[in-house]
Amino acid sequence: MTNQIKIAVIGVGRWGVHLLRNFLAHPLVNVVAVVDPHPERLVAIKQQFNLDDRVLLTTQWEELKKVPGLTGVAIATPATTHYALVKDSLQKGYHVLAEKPLTLNPAECRELCQLAKQHHLILMVDHTYLFHPAVERGKTVVQAGKLGYLRYGYATRTHLGPVRQDVDALWDLAIHDIAIFNAWLGQIPLKVQATGTVWLQGEGSEKMAYSPSQGLADLVWLTLTYPNGFQAYIHLCWLNPDKQRRLGIVGSLGSLIFDEMSLLSPLTLLHGEFEQQGNQFIPVNQRQVVLELESGEPLARVCDRFIVSILNDTPPEVSSGWVGTELVEILTALTSSLEQGGKPVFLNDSFSDS
Repeated sequence: MTNQIKIAVIGVGRWGVHLLRNFLAHPLVNVVAVVDPHPERLVAIKQQFNLDDRVLLTTQWEELKKVPGLTGVAIATPATTHYALVKDSLQKGYHVLAEKPLTLNPAECRELCQLAKQHHLILMVDHTYLFHPAVERGKTVVQAGKLGYLRYGYATRTHLGPVRQDVDALWDLAIHDIAIFNAWLGQIPLKVQATGTVWLQGEGSEKMAYSPSQGLADLVWLTLTYPNGFQAYIHLCWLNPDKQRRLGIVGSLGSLIFDEMSLLSPLTLLHGEFEQQGNQFIPVNQRQVVLELESGEPLARVCDRFIVSILNDTPPEVSSGWVGTELVEILTALTSSLEQGGKPVFLNDSFSDS
C-alpha cells in the first residue's frame, strides 16, 4: 500500500520486539527501519519476522535520516535514553510513541510535551494497561457509580524477579497500578507517601529501611491520597515467589477486582453491603458478577491508537505525553517520600498542557 505510514522501531529488546510485531501486523503501517545497538538482535529479528531486505537494520540512530518519508518512531530503549531520543525525533519532525516512563524527570517530560505541541506532532506514551479491556471496562463501572461511595483502593504487584540494577521496585512496578487508579478515579493524587526495605542490593546489614545510600529498595509500600479523600494502598516487591497482579476498589455497594492471575476472569464485580440491625451490621445483597470483556491485545490497541492519532492529527487523550508527565511527577514525589522515610509529599493539584 502506497499510503501506509512509515514507522521505525528504536530498540528491539524484551518489549521492543512486541512493538515491532504489532506494527508489522498493522494494515496501515510500513515498518521501514529498526535500530538497536546490538547487531545480534537485528539479525535475530530479521530471521524471526522474515523482514524484507528493504527494511533498514542499523545500530546507529542517525542512519534514520536516510529514510525518506519517515512518519513516526516507536522508542523502546532504557528510560535514561528517552529524553535525548524523543527530543531529537520531535525536532526531526517524527511523531513519537515512547515506552514508559516518558523520562525520569518531570521537567524534561513537560519540555517534550511542549515541543510536540509546538511542532504539531503526536507524543504518546505506551502505558499499555490503559488499553487493557479490563481497565477500560472497569473505568465505566467505577464512573457509573456502581460501587456506591468509594471507600479505598488497594493493589499488589509481586513476583520473584526480575531484579533491576538501574531502578528500584518503585520505578519498576508502581507506574502500572497508579495509571489504573488515576484512570478509574478520573483524578491524580494530591498527596503521596512511600516506605521501603532493602535486602538484595544494599550495604551493611541484610535488611534495612530504605535510604538512597543503602541501595535499591526491593519492597515498597505506597499510599496515594486523592483530592476527594480516596486513598489507594500499593504493595510492590520483586523478591516474592507469590506472583500477584491484583488491584481493587472498595465501595459502599461492592468491590471491583482486576486480577490478571485469575483463571476465571480478570475483572469481577463483587456486590455486597451492610444493613444495620440495632448495633449489628449484617452483610446483604452479596453476589459475584464476572464482567465480559472485549477481545484484543492491549499493545495492539496502543499501536493502533498511535496510528489513528497521526491520521486524525489528534493527540491521544488516554495516554498522551501529558498523562505520561503526570505519572513521572507522581513517581518523583514518591521517591522524595521514600528518601525521607515515608514523609508525605504534596503534588501540584493540576497539570496544564496549555
